[in-house]
Amino acid sequence: MGLRDSLNGALKEAMKAKDARRVGTLRMVLAAIKDRDIAARTEASREPVSDEDLFGVLSKMIKQREESAVTYAAGGRPELAEQERAEIDIIREFLPRQMDEAGVHAAIEAAIAATGASSMKDMGAVMAHLKERHAGTMDFAKASAAVKARLSVR
Repeated sequence: MGLRDSLNGALKEAMKAKDARRVGTLRMVLAAIKDRDIAARTEASREPVSDEDLFGVLSKMIKQREESAVTYAAGGRPELAEQERAEIDIIREFLPRQMDEAGVHAAIEAAIAATGASSMKDMGAVMAHLKERHAGTMDFAKASAAVKARLSVR
């Protein structure tokens, strides 16, 4: 079952259960996915984007909500920060399990070996390699810092 099917099934279940927060969050996610599909359309292709691209959309939504939660908490609005965190939990259900730290380091070492990276000039190639193979399962902000640290040692 694809990501879209999972989201639509979860939306139907949430509607039956009358879970307003979950329904609202899932509708928001489906709307973002539809926007991404529309943006990716061309004259030649009307195909929807792949699940891997959609994982990127979900990851971006989580990052936005994390930033909003921090802002709300700092602004003295804990109820809004809690709402953002609840949305994060719902969205995370549909992402693949995130790699642990050891897995990230192993993937970085493999990417460095595969690309033949030897200095900071090669960081873009290493990150592109990681994004191609680990979309949705890796936090690329943390991976970028680890790649930078690893390549600066060489």
